[in-house]
Formats: sequence, structure tokens, C-alpha cells
Amino acid sequence: MQEPTVILNKRQIDHKIRRMAYQVYESNVNESEVIIAGILTNGFTLAQKIKKEVERISPLKVRLCKVTINKKQPTAPVETSLELESFKNKSLLLVDDVLNSGTTLIYGVKYFLDVPLKQFKTAVLVDRNHKKFPVKADFKGISLSTSLNENVAVSFEKENYAAVLE
Repeated sequence: MQEPTVILNKRQIDHKIRRMAYQVYESNVNESEVIIAGILTNGFTLAQKIKKEVERISPLKVRLCKVTINKKQPTAPVETSLELESFKNKSLLLVDDVLNSGTTLIYGVKYFLDVPLKQFKTAVLVDRNHKKFPVKADFKGISLSTSLNENVAVSFEKENYAAVLE
């Protein structure tokens, strides 16, 4: 079996997160608060890192929200750590680590469409360009063309995190 290829190392991921945080701030410069909703588990970890960076570079108040989507059965009910009423007329950023086919992100987007939002954006660390659904990431760390039999894995273990192609 072939060794995994490192696509992004910790330093590069930190740089991508910083850039995405600036994009979030720029698209919400007239807002006082933004909600960053991360899809468990790695999407939420990425959301936490983006939140920390947005708060470091801007006066924006950031609320975090955990989004639970059954990736094996995405049509199952979506759960969030905040009530739907909390999102009303707010700016929302939905975050996942890797955009593969778009299934997880599209069902996440569908959940939030029932609420009137001021703005709705999406962010991913790695966009694989293999979409089954018409969904795109507004903010992305890297776009990567891969073969369908390759897998992109993101690990946020301690301080040694990376994105690898397996």
C-alpha cells in the first residue's frame, strides 16, 4: 500500500485558516455577530479554529454551533447545538473539513434553509471537485483534483495536524 501524501501540513493549514478568517470578516464587515456552524467532527474542529482567528483579527462576536449529520444516512434528521430561532436574521457560516461529493454539505445547507438568514456561506479546508450535488464552498483552503478511488483525510490531532491524500 502506498504511503499517504501530505497535501497540507500544520503551517499550511494555519495559513489557510487565517486566510478564510479574513474572508469571513470581509463578508461580514457590517455585522456585529456571525454564527459559525461546524459539521461534526472535523468540520466543528475547523470551525473552532476559524472562530478563534476571526475573533483575533476582528471585532466580530462569533457564536459556535455543532451540527450533527449522519454521513452514512444524510437524510436522517440534522441536529444542532443551537435552536433554529438563534439563527434568525443572522449571518451563518457552515463549515466542513473536506467537500467530497457534496452530500453532507447539501443536507447541512437544506437544514438551515428553513430559517430566514441575513447571509449564508460555506467553508471547507479541502474541496475535492467530485460533486454529485450543486453545492460549492464560498471559502476553501485548497481545491484538489483527485481520482475517485483516492481519499482525503484531515487530522487535527494535538499540534501535529495535516491533510493527506490516501
